[in-house]
Amino acid sequence: MQKDLETKFLSDFEQNQNIAHKICRVYTTNQSAHNDLFQEITIQLWKNYPKFRGDSKFSTWMYRVALNTAISLYRKSTKTIKTEDISEIAYKIKATDYDNTEEVQLKALYKAIHKLNDIDKALIFLYLEDKPYKEISETLGISSVNARVKMNRAKDKLKNILKP
Repeated sequence: MQKDLETKFLSDFEQNQNIAHKICRVYTTNQSAHNDLFQEITIQLWKNYPKFRGDSKFSTWMYRVALNTAISLYRKSTKTIKTEDISEIAYKIKATDYDNTEEVQLKALYKAIHKLNDIDKALIFLYLEDKPYKEISETLGISSVNARVKMNRAKDKLKNILKP
């Protein structure tokens, strides 16, 4: 019984599959979406084929199922983010090589900072946070002059660590 149903469905579908392609063309904008919708229509037709009573022509029933499938998917797609096929906008993309120089320099800087003592690390951290010397001195409990002197020494230490 299942084999007869399958054979009958395949025969009817093959004779009328252009209906599904026409609907796909109306509801999609690229080949990938067309293929997805065609597959979904085919699945829905197969799932609902046992309910087809033959009261109308197969093509009429197929139009109804295909349109309902396309419309329901279209409604779902309006709730999702619209994307474009990359082939349609590829000419707009300017290819540049990734420059990781800054990333490498930052890693080297942090690696060098880890080699400093705790006070120097704190000084450099506050300096990199653009804190004024007055605030640095208050935070560390030292005089403003002492903060400047220690900062210059910490910078010198970093320069020596970073020299190749």
